[in-house]
Amino acid sequence: MNDLPGMANPDNPLVPFRVFDTLHFARFVILNDATLDDLSVYGPEAELRDAPVYLAFLGECDGSAEHQLAQFVVQAGDGLRRIFAYCIGFDASGDLLQWMRHNSIKPSASYVNWIGRTVSQIRQEAELHKALAGYLAEYLSDDTDRTRHEPQHIRNALVQVVDQKGPRLTEPAPTPLDWRIRQLLYVVTAAAAVFLVVLPCLVLPARAALWVYVAVLLILAAAATVFLACLRRHEAKDPDVQGPAKAPSDEHLLALGAQQDYDVTNQYTAFGSFKPGTFSRWTTTVIWWLVDLATPILYPRGNLARIKTIHFAHWIFLDDKRRGLFVSNYDGSSESYMDDFVNKVSFGLNLTFSRGLGYPRTYFLLGGGARLEQDFKNVQRRHALPAQVWYKAYPELTLVDIARNARIRQGLKRKTMTDSEIRQWLSEI
Repeated sequence: MNDLPGMANPDNPLVPFRVFDTLHFARFVILNDATLDDLSVYGPEAELRDAPVYLAFLGECDGSAEHQLAQFVVQAGDGLRRIFAYCIGFDASGDLLQWMRHNSIKPSASYVNWIGRTVSQIRQEAELHKALAGYLAEYLSDDTDRTRHEPQHIRNALVQVVDQKGPRLTEPAPTPLDWRIRQLLYVVTAAAAVFLVVLPCLVLPARAALWVYVAVLLILAAAATVFLACLRRHEAKDPDVQGPAKAPSDEHLLALGAQQDYDVTNQYTAFGSFKPGTFSRWTTTVIWWLVDLATPILYPRGNLARIKTIHFAHWIFLDDKRRGLFVSNYDGSSESYMDDFVNKVSFGLNLTFSRGLGYPRTYFLLGGGARLEQDFKNVQRRHALPAQVWYKAYPELTLVDIARNARIRQGLKRKTMTDSEIRQWLSEI
């Protein structure tokens, strides 16, 4: 299926990814956890002796996942049957779509760089930029009339040539109704929460309302105190699985590096166990739920807490929340990716991953952890896995390129622009 190590041929005979015009990224990766022995520090009862090795098929698409699954079955059913034939319990003569539905797992948390930006839009805007660059070079090559080089003349000429020669641009797809409904529910829920907060003031005398608020604050303070005490006790007593013996092997690092940097974008896959116990499971569950709730609201437009290189990311529970999977697609090298997180949002890494087995010791979730840079990098490298097959729908385009191309299209569609705005627009072309 590949042209290069781990890099999919978009026209491969098994799953010809190019035909799926709503598919941004996809990967096949074998989830073989080489760190299971780390669980032995908690005793034999914590070990996952028969932990399965999974074949994961992951992707990011426009529209609904259900529609994308149906498209896979229609246009790549035979190839998928050949691949999934190696999975336990797969019936090659059975209903492939139903089997895929049954074996699908929804991420507990997801991040999308720019909600609403489609594959078609990205490709069309890249084609527009390429065409405009050619038209502009041709236009400026004629210097017989200097007035032709005035900003307004240049822009009018470019608008005219695009109208005549293309490329043709379709309007971006409207936001799906179900997504709008979910956002409306967020707003309604927030409004209801605010209403409940102010309700005592509306129905009770001032003194009674004050006592209600005091009681609620005391209950919340008591709950927070109990949680923080339990958290600190676990953090202090968690066995340490760090050390020279736990550094990633040279063979593992070579396997990871063998499929890096063929494109300006790379994939990241990390898989491992959580620290045993109900506390770790529920702490991570609540944090991931909050991450999933907050990211579309706080970071809907290309900036995850000052990190602007991540296309998509997902946090996924497996094995009754005893193990977890993290996958992302990012621009740049693996080292720069990790440096971005360590330097800018180490607290976010601690919140989402600190209950993972082997994670550097934290202090009340936020301190320590990823701030211990070398220990953190050793952990993430040990848990990182090479993807056997990885596909990107728009090779050689970074998020910076995609955002620039979107601005170029917006400038072309504007009715009027000042000379200064046109110069800025032309500089982007």
